[in-house]
Amino acid sequence: MSTSVTEEDLSEEELAGLELVRETGGIHQSDFWKELDVSSRKGSRIVESLVEKEMIDREETVYNGHNTYHLSPTARDLEFSLLMAGDMLSPFIGDEEINPQSDAFTQWVMNLAYQE
Repeated sequence: MSTSVTEEDLSEEELAGLELVRETGGIHQSDFWKELDVSSRKGSRIVESLVEKEMIDREETVYNGHNTYHLSPTARDLEFSLLMAGDMLSPFIGDEEINPQSDAFTQWVMNLAYQE
């Protein structure tokens, strides 16, 4: 039986790091430790702890010509309800361009109007 880690279980530094990732919506690890005003080693430890506790996601990337990680909030922190109309996800989510005059957008807006 696994126990779920909550924000109350985090150290002050971990909580500050988690808040920074949430506020920025995602930050490169090379900027993370500078923003927290800690050493890169300490910043790495905070990141590793938050990733291990599944509070943030970490993905390898290249930033300013250097290998680093991009840190982002876990999906459980994301609020999708504002993108929903009933059970329809906004047609503007995705890579393709949507014409605001399209049937998909009109249907989504109609669902917004009728949800209660």
